[in-house]
Amino acid sequence: MSHIRAVIFDMDGCLVDSEPMSLETLSDMMAAEGLHATPNDLRKRFLGMSIQAIVSHIAEALDRPDLPDFARDFEERLLARYPAELRVIPGIPALLDDLAAQGVAVAIATGSSVRRLGITLDVAGLADRFGARVFSADQVKRGKPAPDLFLLAADRLGILPGACAVMEDSPHGVAGARAAGMRAVGFTGGSHLDGMRDDHARRLADAGAAVVLPGLSGMAEALLDRQRTGV
Repeated sequence: MSHIRAVIFDMDGCLVDSEPMSLETLSDMMAAEGLHATPNDLRKRFLGMSIQAIVSHIAEALDRPDLPDFARDFEERLLARYPAELRVIPGIPALLDDLAAQGVAVAIATGSSVRRLGITLDVAGLADRFGARVFSADQVKRGKPAPDLFLLAADRLGILPGACAVMEDSPHGVAGARAAGMRAVGFTGGSHLDGMRDDHARRLADAGAAVVLPGLSGMAEALLDRQRTGV
């Protein structure tokens, strides 16, 4: 039997294919402030970071003390697109069914706000899959790449960090999972990584991912570390 008792999922880019919308919205809002960066530039710099951390970087670039409305406006613009555009990553329901059948607990640890987390899961039809086992960067002092969010999830699940695996699409997330003492598996199947999967896979491996997969085939085995255990 695998030593992994819980799998913690990043949400954006792992459960739902939301990152292209996020990057486009952020790029448009930064351009309105006079900062021009392509979605690809933003992907390399900010993927996996909380919006609060991103806004701090933008405020510093603009030499302003803060941008009090930026995070709120970003979230409103992004969520307005979700009913028509948000899609679940193909294969996620089957993966969740597989883990449930094996008695493996599942949770979410996301850099998104508590509000965005709830709305995303409702629109995607995934809320019942996770129940209260959902955790946001809003709930910790330090977001990814710090380990705080993953440690919070493990504590609330009542499972030791070493018995948790994490599915992540960002180097920040992989680094945070490894800092928490968890197995990290990289995922490059989101559409935001079209055209750069090989390069991004190397970045995930460099951050500490034990395995990096371009799709969900074999993901349960990778998360549960079946090769190591021989099961």
